[in-house]
Amino acid sequence: MLYGITAAATALLLSALLTGVLRTPALRLAITDRRRRRPLPLSGGTAVALATVLVAGGADAVGLLSLGAGVGRVAAAAGCVALLGLAADLRRLRWWVTPAGTAVAAGFVVPYEETGAAAGAAAVAWIAVVTTAFRGLDHADGLAGAVGAVGAFGVAACATAELMDGLAALLGVLAAALAGFLLHNWFPARAGLGSAGALFTGFLLAASAVFVRAGQGIGAGAAVLYALTAVACADAALVVLGRRLDRRAVTRGRPDHLGHRLRRLGLAPRAVPVLLGAGSAGGVLVAVCVHTGRLPAGAAWWVAAAAAVPVLGLVRRPVTPVFHPRQRAASASSQVSERLRVRSG
Repeated sequence: MLYGITAAATALLLSALLTGVLRTPALRLAITDRRRRRPLPLSGGTAVALATVLVAGGADAVGLLSLGAGVGRVAAAAGCVALLGLAADLRRLRWWVTPAGTAVAAGFVVPYEETGAAAGAAAVAWIAVVTTAFRGLDHADGLAGAVGAVGAFGVAACATAELMDGLAALLGVLAAALAGFLLHNWFPARAGLGSAGALFTGFLLAASAVFVRAGQGIGAGAAVLYALTAVACADAALVVLGRRLDRRAVTRGRPDHLGHRLRRLGLAPRAVPVLLGAGSAGGVLVAVCVHTGRLPAGAAWWVAAAAAVPVLGLVRRPVTPVFHPRQRAASASSQVSERLRVRSG
């Protein structure tokens, strides 16, 4: 227990330090969020991945924590997915590259001897879909980090119930690394997570959840897996449904995610991650209770119904960008400067 707390504290401090240190290299290499009006360095993804892998792997190497061969394989595959995400941060990749690469990585970590071939193939597809959906959460300050940390605690609780101490320790380290990153990512963000961090976090959560539920009932397993990732699933469903209703390409990015639409309702930037983090915590609580037998598998329908309310209620909301008052002032100032330049020219 003491070793686990020490590892988590180390991961938190290391992630916070690396996120700050890597900001300058990220700016020089143009690893920035292209969707913002000012360059936001995406140093958080590399920091979270490095802190999680180094702390968990180092503790396992010196004998403080025992991850086990299967858990080590999951961590290694997540690291490979993070590298794929870093490539996506550096340059634009075709839309199918990251899901395909994630599916390949998932194929190496699914325990087919416990799931069987058919369920194993479904698990690979589910990991790829959830990882891609989690990447979509990286559209608002603090959102992906908050939802990821809550999800990591939930999967860790399920792993603890199954006496998978190595997996629980790895997820505890991930949650701590995300908490360290959030020190730089809370509104107004000084660093972003990027595709590297979002794909790493989503893959590690999804693959670990499959690892925990392998060999158990399919119905209850699907309920637990969904409830653990309900916010990411709701965001993905909202985006796909909204773009299809507007007859737009699903793979073409727009400011139409859950956080964008909540902002259109007047929600403050800091309130978005708090609200969705609370929603994620509710889904995680149901998932843990179903996993431990305290609730029936049908309780996941409560989570599905709660997620359907914002999806159906927001799908027709306008999706034009909403800026903070400071951003509006900066935008207005730039427009005035441009008009003066044109007149003087």
